[in-house]
Amino acid sequence: MFVPGFSTPSSERRKLWRRKGGGGGGRGGGGSGRSGGSGGSSRGRSAGTISSGGSSKGVSTGSQGTRSVSTIPAGQPFSGRSEGGGTRGDIYGNRQVLSYGSGYPGIAGKGTVGRGFPFFFWPLAFGTAGLGGAYHYHSDYGRADNSSRPGGTQQTTAFISTSPETTFRLLSDETTVKSLVESVKENCGSSLANKDSISLAAYRGADQDPPQPPQIVQYYRSSSIALALDGYNNTASFSDDENAENSPLPSNINTDLLDCLNATIGEEAPLVDAALSMASAPSQLALLTLVGFVFAVSGIF
Repeated sequence: MFVPGFSTPSSERRKLWRRKGGGGGGRGGGGSGRSGGSGGSSRGRSAGTISSGGSSKGVSTGSQGTRSVSTIPAGQPFSGRSEGGGTRGDIYGNRQVLSYGSGYPGIAGKGTVGRGFPFFFWPLAFGTAGLGGAYHYHSDYGRADNSSRPGGTQQTTAFISTSPETTFRLLSDETTVKSLVESVKENCGSSLANKDSISLAAYRGADQDPPQPPQIVQYYRSSSIALALDGYNNTASFSDDENAENSPLPSNINTDLLDCLNATIGEEAPLVDAALSMASAPSQLALLTLVGFVFAVSGIF
């Protein structure tokens, strides 16, 4: 079983959850062969486009992300910060997977303020400063209903199982939630009691809607996606202690659905396509064009 804070799905577990999930074995963009390699799209389906750093970028379930890093230009939100560099293999983040600020390649520690955007998407906003906590769950990324967010305003949806009855909630931008709902239906359908009635709802903040930070069982993709469990209360979520231990999960939950959701999000959360993201870095594109021209003139090609 997947244990938050200590493990991520192994190749063998990914094979098992696909059988338990009621299909999806033939689905492109998933499978146990995934790795966080050099970037680029392989299998999978398009999840549309997002706006980031002043340009439009394609995202897909099969993208491996991109190791290319660029600087957000002047005049754009968060100009001067970096974007890009995150790959599929980095999506689960560091060992503090229940900490807001988890999922940044090569960066440990809680919090998101002042950081770059390795996956282009912004970290989640949980609402007002009244939430408290040393790690600024309200962050510096605006409100949950900020339409300037890459992928659109934050949305949430519930995945409900029976035997035992368990409710998990997904929180992310609209583009990501819509895409993952389709993936979850396909991969985890047999574990869902509400497969035919899943719908999205606007997230107004933790002071008005679930989930709240203590309910999060895992963050993904530089804390831009969260999976939550109704009834879970992680007392470490607001702790100032970087090494505070996460509260154990309740024992009476549907672990098959938890495993399937965790693996599906990790393997099929939309990432920026490497080839398209490179088009947003004019200097790199110009350099490649110049190199190709030199090679052509030299008769190398």
